[in-house]
Order: sequence, then C-alpha cells, then structure tokens
Amino acid sequence: MLSVLLYLLFFASALLLILVVLVQEGKGGGLGGALGGAGAETFGVRAGGVNRVTFILFGVFVLSALALHWTSDDANAGTNVNFADTVNGAEGEGAGAGAGDPAGTPTE
Repeated sequence: MLSVLLYLLFFASALLLILVVLVQEGKGGGLGGALGGAGAETFGVRAGGVNRVTFILFGVFVLSALALHWTSDDANAGTNVNFADTVNGAEGEGAGAGAGDPAGTPTE
C-alpha cells in the first residue's frame, strides 16, 4: 500500500512540475505567454510564488523517488558487486601463485 501511495505522489509531482515549469515566464516569454498569461493569473503577478512552488515540487519529486528506491525489495539489484563475497573471497585467492603468474598456472 505504501508503494502505491509513493508511486502516486511521484507521478503527480512529476506532472505538476512539468506544468509549472511550462507555465513560468522566462526571459524570452516562454510558453507562459503563449497560454495567454495563465501563469500570472494562476500564481499571481509575482514570480517568487512560482519559483517557490517549483522548488517545493522538485523536493517532493526527488524525495518520493528516493523513498521508492529505499522501500523496494531489491534496492541493490542493479549492482554487479557483492560486497560479502569480495571481502571474504579476496584473502584466499591466488595464495599459491606467484606475483607474476596467472591464477591457473602451477608453481614449482
């Protein structure tokens, strides 16, 4: 159930973040002017409110992405390194071989 809520929060924040960024009026007018000034009507004349909303949505988006990763069952499935095998297996490998010999070459 927590996973479903996190996914809903993640996708809702992504869509809202896209819309808020598109509505913002940049230095060149941007898409905000093409929509008839909908950004100024929605968030007021000041740009500070739009910037604050953008920053908050960005924070929600990033935190929900991290929470989705942390709560997943296989959070480390993408790595090729198994740290337990590396630590335990490194001590015993190559003990009989010389410094320059390959691991499979017998030494005299």
